[in-house]
Amino acid sequence: MKKFVVAILTCILILTSTSCSKGDDINPDIITGSGILELAEPKEESIPQASYAPESPDSNLSLQSPQSNGGAAGSSLFQATSSQTVSSLVSGSLASSQASSQQQSSSSSSGSSSGNSDQFPETPGDSSEVKSVWISYLELDSLLKGKSKSQFTSNIDSVFTNAVNFGLNTVFVQVRPFGDAIYPSDLFPWSYLATGTEGKDPGFDPLAIMVHMAHNKGLKIEAWINPYRVRSDSSSRPLSSDNQAQIWLNEGNDSVVKYGNIISYNPARPQARKLIIDGVIEIVQNYDVDGIHFDDYFYPTTDAAFDQAAYNEYKSSGGSMSLSNWRMENVNQLVRDVYTAVKSSGGGSVRFGISPQANIENNYNSQYSDVKKWMSNTGYLDYICPQVYFGFDNSAYPFESTVNLWNNLIKVNSVDLYIGLSPYKIGQTDQWAGSGKNEWLNTTDILKRMVLCSRQASKYQGFSLYRYDSLFGSGISNQVKTERENLKGIL
Repeated sequence: MKKFVVAILTCILILTSTSCSKGDDINPDIITGSGILELAEPKEESIPQASYAPESPDSNLSLQSPQSNGGAAGSSLFQATSSQTVSSLVSGSLASSQASSQQQSSSSSSGSSSGNSDQFPETPGDSSEVKSVWISYLELDSLLKGKSKSQFTSNIDSVFTNAVNFGLNTVFVQVRPFGDAIYPSDLFPWSYLATGTEGKDPGFDPLAIMVHMAHNKGLKIEAWINPYRVRSDSSSRPLSSDNQAQIWLNEGNDSVVKYGNIISYNPARPQARKLIIDGVIEIVQNYDVDGIHFDDYFYPTTDAAFDQAAYNEYKSSGGSMSLSNWRMENVNQLVRDVYTAVKSSGGGSVRFGISPQANIENNYNSQYSDVKKWMSNTGYLDYICPQVYFGFDNSAYPFESTVNLWNNLIKVNSVDLYIGLSPYKIGQTDQWAGSGKNEWLNTTDILKRMVLCSRQASKYQGFSLYRYDSLFGSGISNQVKTERENLKGIL
């Protein structure tokens, strides 16, 4: 009998050892001894190409082709098929935190990962909770373009009134979407969103109107900026002659790069970085904004040709970083400098935050956004707002596990966590969600459950809804109205 028991124990030890070694082979160099997530640097030839439409709600998706079985898109580092698989990418306190969260979720929902309404305590958020909505250039196209001052004032009054009546307290308004401005600027041309033509003055200041009106209604307003983007791949609008990007293109100055139809400021060039920082200072000094907000758009492509000249100069001068790490440091420098500029120009009261993709691999492999560094050190940002556009049943990135992952990546007390939510998915098939693709079709309270779930995270300080028209636009469905009312009940 003793021999039999020994034999069984020996088999268990062998199997356990084999299992552990296989896990190490799958994710080399991802976990440090301290339990901090480290992303293995991808081989240059295997880096996927990024191709996103402006403000594409699907930018959180993996860049690789969806699996043939209709499941979520694959990824080299985050090839997760369950919340447990996501947890396997972290160790120590992070892994145990997620495991505990998942056990509580399983217990309270009788094994369902969808999250019942009674799964999370319905406690109201405290007075400091940020309850925000994104107002993008897509909304401004109808609210502002071609409108008179009085027409725009009336339009934005309705938008802000709806936000306040719903229980929101903050708006992120896109004021510089394409290397342009919806305010009079000495650095950037008037946006086509003002009159339909880039560079043409509408005769009034939309940003001044919005700041004044927001504050009168008790709303905070943050200026949402796309720092590098001048034109996306889908845009064919000509640049105005006074656009700095056009001036540099005419001079052959690669502080701006034309890559196919894409036009982007070059993150590697100090001139481009200074222009972006000066633009932030201009807003903070001229307008009583409550914050500066960046979204997830940084590098527009992974192609080495995009900034090859600048990288060659770096290597020739003795630089040793890989292209990926060098690009990340270029973005890091901008983020650090913008943070410093915001604090020095805004008297310390103006906040700076970034809303990256919730898919961490995409941030590193396509945008070259070193989000872990920003959340592990002071001097980069005041808050991080990952776009967690995933349902509770998403096969690759279940909502609750993804929130916990981001929460545990924050290593300094000066960085708050906001959660970006996706009401635009209500009533839609989520084609990349694997077995959770139908989760949004008949839901009536998923947004409510997401906020209640997020409130359980220790670093959580608020949420933002993408985007205004998805909740308040004309022609919204009865399902959206029901979701809206259920969410309103906990605000």
